[in-house]
Amino acid sequence: MQQICVNIINTSDNDLPAYATSGSAGMDIRANLQNPVTLQPLERQLIPTGLFIELPDGYEAQVRPRSGLAIKQGITCLNSPGTVDADYRGELKVILINLSNTIQTIHHGDRIAQIIIAKTERAELVLVQELNETTRGGGGFGHTGIK
Repeated sequence: MQQICVNIINTSDNDLPAYATSGSAGMDIRANLQNPVTLQPLERQLIPTGLFIELPDGYEAQVRPRSGLAIKQGITCLNSPGTVDADYRGELKVILINLSNTIQTIHHGDRIAQIIIAKTERAELVLVQELNETTRGGGGFGHTGIK
């Protein structure tokens, strides 16, 4: 597995993100809050992390939900996966939404999302008059049925 260096500033008192196991793809990131944030059902909030990163060119950080938070509390990330571009230098913040039917509270230090560092490619768009045919064609959105 290839390893890259990512510069990071941590203005919170939380530990740096880290891989929980040797096979983990993502690193958990934590809330950096002065006061707890209460999320009403279907409410969304932007949660700061206190983290600032400098990715190498050709990489992105993907912000994704944590499965435990989703199944246990009904909290997930909007705009998922969110992309942090290599040239972004602002604070990492996570858009959380409460999809449960009960009030949920986020506390300082709670693990709220995970980030995955991924290689990106640049595309050159080529304007053409027609595309090559395939068996699938334009079929999508369930075109193969349920079973």
